[in-house]
Amino acid sequence: MPELRTDTPPAEPLGAGVVKRRTHLADGRELIYYDDPGTTLGAERAVDARELDPRPATATMRQDILTGDWVSVAAARQNRAFLPPAELDPLAPQSPTNPSEIPAMYDVAVFENKSPSFGPALAEATGDAPEAADPPRGLDDLAFLGLGRTRTSVGRCEVVCFSPEHSGSFGSLSATRARTVIEAWADRTAALSALPGVQQVFPFENRGEAIGVTLHHPHGQIYSYPYITPRTTRLLDSIDRTSPDLFDRILAFEQAGPRVLLRGEHWTAFVPFAARWPIEIHLMPHRQVADFAELDAAERDELAPLYLRLLRGVDALYESPTPYIAAWHQAPVHVGRDTVRLHLQLTSPRRAADKLKFLAGSESAMGAWIGDVPPETAAERLRTAIEGIDL
Repeated sequence: MPELRTDTPPAEPLGAGVVKRRTHLADGRELIYYDDPGTTLGAERAVDARELDPRPATATMRQDILTGDWVSVAAARQNRAFLPPAELDPLAPQSPTNPSEIPAMYDVAVFENKSPSFGPALAEATGDAPEAADPPRGLDDLAFLGLGRTRTSVGRCEVVCFSPEHSGSFGSLSATRARTVIEAWADRTAALSALPGVQQVFPFENRGEAIGVTLHHPHGQIYSYPYITPRTTRLLDSIDRTSPDLFDRILAFEQAGPRVLLRGEHWTAFVPFAARWPIEIHLMPHRQVADFAELDAAERDELAPLYLRLLRGVDALYESPTPYIAAWHQAPVHVGRDTVRLHLQLTSPRRAADKLKFLAGSESAMGAWIGDVPPETAAERLRTAIEGIDL
């Protein structure tokens, strides 16, 4: 490692006593520290003194004319780390023997992905990033169907490190640290939504090798898309075909039924009526909130312990941790803000202690799902597991 140098990034106070400190990595990518309230960390942070290769060109999207979907072809992702040993953990703080992505000790850290699926639109906005060659020209441009259509994959992909520890997940965090991550999600949602060309912001966590995880370090990601995703497009259509208060109606329907798992003052968790996966949980705020940035302090405060109970309950189902995808659906940046509600969709393919649900012909080829576990049965088992959790 090069000689250690330090800097003192300016402190920006956020909610719940969290402090934000912005800096940059050696190749110009943004790095943001989010310090816990009452953190033991000092204000000084080590400077990233690595010699890094130039950042890759922004990937290219291709349109599937059969569906209208856009597919980002990001060849640089082939070079990302794959299950490295703990001593070479790329998300741990740098050490003399580990030239990782984060130069200093941290509580929570967020940085731009080195090999992103969606990259910057403007070179001057992101330091050393190459300029996009052919960015989208708005939603109407992306909706037009044509053979051989391409656009630059404008957007941004960030890594959210929940902890400096080598192993774990969101569910293994303390309530204080979980609250810091929620504050980081809200702050990044607001910042990413303001970037040129971004149409939707998606925070998520993949946990477990069965899901395809390539790093055991406790972390999540945030994707910022240059289009409205296919799932959200279908959701907007459902709202148009039913009513603007669809999420209020869903919440009332589930709260009156047998699939509720947890209910607080501001949030309710439930197994949805038409769950596709053996384990599928939705977590929804009680009022219309478009994204994390719109949550008030009381909603953020309640979410931290409630979400931890939910995740630990999922892990209590079996003797070993359950793989899952925790997907936080948010409203698009420019449309549907008054009708699309922030909500979690947590899914797992685990249908028994030693069995996984694989997406075979009907699901993968036709999108026609067949559920293995009745949602009411799944809800009863999850409630029993959650009842035994004491934070």
